[in-house]
Amino acid sequence: MRTRGLRGVLAADTELGAGNMLARVLAHGADPDGPGLTFDTPVDGHPAEHPLTLGQLDELVAARAAWLHARGVKPRDPVAVWATAAADMVLSFLALTRVGAIPALMNGRLRPEIAAEYIRRLRGAGVLADDAHTELLAGHDLGAPLIGTPAEAGAGDPAAAPAHYRHHQDDPIVITHTSGTTGVPKAVLHSHASLFAATRHLLSMPQAQGTGRILNALPAPHTATVLMVNQALGNRAEMFLLSEQGGERVLDAIQRWRPDGVFGFSVTWAELARFDLSGYALDSVRLWFNTGDCSHEPHVRRLVAVGSRDTVTRQGVVRVPGSVFIDGLGSSEMGHSMFHITHTRETNQYGRCVGRPYRFAKVAVLDAEGNELPPGQVGWLGIDSPSLFRGYWNDSVTTYRFRLRGWYLTGDLVYADDEGRYYHMDRAADSVEVGDGRRYFTALSEERILAACPDVTDCTVVIVKENDTVVTDVLLELAAGAEPDVDRTDAVRAALGSDVGATLRRVVPVRSEDIPVTVTGKVRKVVLRERYLTESPS
Repeated sequence: MRTRGLRGVLAADTELGAGNMLARVLAHGADPDGPGLTFDTPVDGHPAEHPLTLGQLDELVAARAAWLHARGVKPRDPVAVWATAAADMVLSFLALTRVGAIPALMNGRLRPEIAAEYIRRLRGAGVLADDAHTELLAGHDLGAPLIGTPAEAGAGDPAAAPAHYRHHQDDPIVITHTSGTTGVPKAVLHSHASLFAATRHLLSMPQAQGTGRILNALPAPHTATVLMVNQALGNRAEMFLLSEQGGERVLDAIQRWRPDGVFGFSVTWAELARFDLSGYALDSVRLWFNTGDCSHEPHVRRLVAVGSRDTVTRQGVVRVPGSVFIDGLGSSEMGHSMFHITHTRETNQYGRCVGRPYRFAKVAVLDAEGNELPPGQVGWLGIDSPSLFRGYWNDSVTTYRFRLRGWYLTGDLVYADDEGRYYHMDRAADSVEVGDGRRYFTALSEERILAACPDVTDCTVVIVKENDTVVTDVLLELAAGAEPDVDRTDAVRAALGSDVGATLRRVVPVRSEDIPVTVTGKVRKVVLRERYLTESPS
């Protein structure tokens, strides 16, 4: 079946969901010799970067399903997966959902004591961990047995795999988690239907350019990677999954693999912005797709300046210089980005604008009592969407704490304009109330500093109350060749504006190479604050 027709059939398939895409694609007649997935590490005798066909992918998943079934893993069993390689994460997800179990995918960078406590709270049936993470768990009480490593699971006999579990739309199919930088992360539960709601909508739409050959630079354990794997399988697209998302690794993969679309988080675009992108072979890229935290304007402008895209003219479709950047705002709990805005070289709608909601999502700006606010007023972002998570696993208290008058509160502060576009000011936890209904915003402050300081590639703003005083500390990541000894305090204060600028306590410049590669913007802020901004200024 041709891809266009198959996408429509999949969108209309009432049995299809996030837990059985691979099986349903094959059942609807997709070519087994067509594209499966490509991983950056060796898998079951296949070398790294070997493009697996759809049939080969199905066989690898069947082998793991047989191995899990033989070890007593049953439908609705939660099984933690802690590993580094994207292949281990994705293949474990596909195999566990095939037998009806519930994979709990874990960030490989969690501290061992945090990971152990998280696993304990899952009250799971077992743990799959690669060799390195098995060693880290030694001596910890997990409350569940170590089943083995994801690689060992590949030794199963595909012919012995049990029949595909038949998912109900409400069945839980994966647990992902929040960052875990300040304690044990929250376990975010998705269902067969909820994590497929956005994908079903996209399959019913014309396929976007830049989604035929995808480089996945999203963290492998994240909800976003599960979404992208299902979208790639449904679109019959090629996808290369990276196990780590540092700027040099991503640029190298783009040049060698020649994708037409690159999918990642804002921290990856900040990493790429450190480089002179004109010196790299990036002409294959038509699309950069961002989810998670909203991206900063200077980073977006650097990316849309490279690559190329198709555009419609009076002469027909022509290829023009400059790529497309689709920005949005999403989280594990949202189940997909809730907003979208398209940037090119020619567009100029920035100012932390995340665009308009997807058609499947209902959004509102709310006050503390859950009343909807008019355009122009900053309030809490409320979401009502079929893609929303089902709750926090084993934690009803936290689940309902973030519900208000039928809305899920994301923890973001936003406002809408008169034309229905939304603007992201900050995470509420990072902003500071200063009285008279006013707040100071860190994300907005970072946007302003980056716009005013061209020799700064990224920055982190921390605003806190100390007793009755508000103080602001700023960490600047300097561009290559920037003079580290230049005093940028006045420029930073002017960029912050009179109110926040009056609270500026110190400006700390660092070299980009000294900044640790982290997973998300929220993680980045915590790590940098702890590393550089904890000591009192002299």
